[in-house]
Order: sequence, then structure tokens, then C-alpha cells
Amino acid sequence: MNANTAIPNIALNNGVDMPLLGYGVFQVEPAKAEACVANALEAGYRMIDTAQAYGNEEGVGKALASSGLAREDIFVVTKMWVSNFKGAEAAASIDASLERLGLDYVDLMLIHQPYSDYYNGYRALEQAYAEGKIRAIGVSNFSPSRLMDIAAFADVVPAVNQIETHAFWQQRPAREVMDRLGVAHMSWGPLAEGANGFFANPVLAAAGAKHGKTAAQAGLRYLVQRGVVAIPKSVRRERMEENLAIFDFELDAEDLAAIGTLDANKPLIANHEDPDFNEWFIEAISSGQW
Repeated sequence: MNANTAIPNIALNNGVDMPLLGYGVFQVEPAKAEACVANALEAGYRMIDTAQAYGNEEGVGKALASSGLAREDIFVVTKMWVSNFKGAEAAASIDASLERLGLDYVDLMLIHQPYSDYYNGYRALEQAYAEGKIRAIGVSNFSPSRLMDIAAFADVVPAVNQIETHAFWQQRPAREVMDRLGVAHMSWGPLAEGANGFFANPVLAAAGAKHGKTAAQAGLRYLVQRGVVAIPKSVRRERMEENLAIFDFELDAEDLAAIGTLDANKPLIANHEDPDFNEWFIEAISSGQW
């Protein structure tokens, strides 16, 4: 990893340092996960984000084991899935994730979705945190009201809330709540999964071109420059390297203002506040599709 790709850290509310940029493996096929994560680590990534629901924790673990890197130099994130929230299954699923990853501990584990008995799942995370199996705990896809609820009534305030965040949905109101609670803002879908013409957007392209960068790099830089942790995914090594090369320039005030105007203040990928989406999602969980 050269000087231009050195990734800064942010300090979580329990003092644990977390990289501002990582590699996400959502929708990376289990059979390809090991090779993709190995490429990402070789490129210079030091945070890997996976989940029980992705089905690729084992591949991630194999890549970690063969990387030659010291365990303390890699920040590993995983997430507990909804079907594991109830009863003793919550605690068992944490141990199962550790076994699949081949690790004694993970650096961060999140409640993946705000459905079902997520309070029981979160209590299991708190217990595992107390036992040293997890260095920090948090949530994902929690609206401001649900985040405030769990922060108020759980024993451990979440360290992170991972939510859909990109240039077209910048999550300003949610960020205000996270800042108030001391919860780090982590983005999934930082490139909007290519939706809405992200990679050819003229505002992002112009901001990138000013600094000799691409629209994607400008979009990622916009997030990390505002303290948002991002986990872009690609199965192509050259894209991994491109996404990583965002720490050798800084967007100026004009760039920031221009990209700020792209915020439509609504999701492009998943709307957890939409009853129709929730009905579909709950049915998918109940039927075992997810």
C-alpha cells in the first residue's frame, strides 16, 4: 500500500479505530469471495464488510487466513441476519459467523435489519462484546427514530449505523441524529449501485475531472471527506484500486456545494419506510428467500 492509498481511521464511540474506506462483498458470489477479498487486501484495503445473509463469510475467512497480514491490521465487519434474532439462535449465530470467518473475534458486528426481535439480537451482540468476541457493535438500516430508541434503552450505544448513503441520498437528517448520539455514519451503496446514471453524472464527473479523478472517485471522496465510512464493491481489481485512490486529493468548497445539490433526500435502492417495500421484504424473510 503506497502513500496515496493510505486509509485514515475514525474513532468509534468506544475508542476503537475504524478505517474510513473498506471493501464490501454484498452480492459477491460465495465461490468468488475468497479471490475478490484476496485482491482487495493486496490492493491495500484493510476493512472487509460481509454479513451472514451474504453467504460468503467462509470465503472471506479463507482470504484473511491466506493474506499474510496480521489479524490486528484487518478490520472485519459482519452482520446478524433477521432469521437469527430470536432466542438462543442469536448468540449461536455469532459463534457460527466467527467459525465461518476462522476468527476469534470480529471488529464490528451489526444488527442487519430493524425487523423481528432485533432487541434480542442486539442483547446477544452486547454479551459477545462483553466477552471480547466483538470489538464494537452497531446496527444497519435503522431510521433515526429506531436508532434513538435502541440507543436510549440498550446497555451499549451502537457504535455504527450502516445505511444507504450516496450523492443522491446524503442522509443529512439521519446524520444529525447520529452525530447527536455519537454513532458513526457508515454507507452501504456509496456508488448508488450505478443507479440514476451515477458514473456519468455531470456534476460528479466535473468535480472529479478538476482533480484528475473519475465521477466515482468524486462521489466516494464526497462521503469520506464528510466523515462517512464507505464500503464500495467491485469484482474487478482495477476498480478496486480506483475506489481506493481517493486520499490523494480533496474536494474544494465549490465541489462540495455542487455535489450537495444532487441530494434528492430519498432512497434509490431500498426504502425501509415504504409499507409496500416492508411487506415484500417481510414476506421474503418469512419464506426463506432472504
